[in-house]
Amino acid sequence: MKRRFFSSALVTASAWLSAPAAWSQAALFKSGKDFLTLDRPVATETSGGKVEVIEFFWYSCPHCYAFESNFAQWVRNAPKDVLVRRIPVSFRDDFAPQQRLFFTIEAMNLMDSLHPKVFSAIHVEKLLLNTDASVLAWAEKQGVDKAKFNETYKSFGVATKLKRAVQLQNDFKVEGVPSLGVAGRYYIDGTLAGSMDRALKVAESLIAQVRQGR
Repeated sequence: MKRRFFSSALVTASAWLSAPAAWSQAALFKSGKDFLTLDRPVATETSGGKVEVIEFFWYSCPHCYAFESNFAQWVRNAPKDVLVRRIPVSFRDDFAPQQRLFFTIEAMNLMDSLHPKVFSAIHVEKLLLNTDASVLAWAEKQGVDKAKFNETYKSFGVATKLKRAVQLQNDFKVEGVPSLGVAGRYYIDGTLAGSMDRALKVAESLIAQVRQGR
């Protein structure tokens, strides 16, 4: 898969593997084939022995939309020692409004209510949400505090998170979305793993290995 292209892998339901099952499948997953091992580990935002998993996504990506429900269920079932973060990518300058939208929703603690609605607005209602004006107009219709949303959207804090998101995207050498980063060491996408369902299995296997200090 060439850089800047998006995964077209099919998504099916997934459940967390038990530890023995994860280990039994570990031998099936090979670096360079099913996932990539980064040349330089990336700093994570975890502590206390937790394992960080990052989902790289783009709201307008149809494959990310198809993956969202499955991934959300996977996150809900994740063990307590797994910290999941979502990072919106920017392959072009016009991705920035949606990045700002995500980080604004996150900062205002509106993820549960608005994150799914953004996907629906784009893929069901066919809204583009690719300009600041269209994003702000959409947010106002969701009943949020307009002044607070606008202030947060244009804040230094959100701008800083955008820069950090682009840095993470580059550090993980993200080739397409949806894709996953595990423990600051590994990169997985649907093309490498064969499907995003299998990508989650690969992630579970890598998490088990990280727990064991491998």
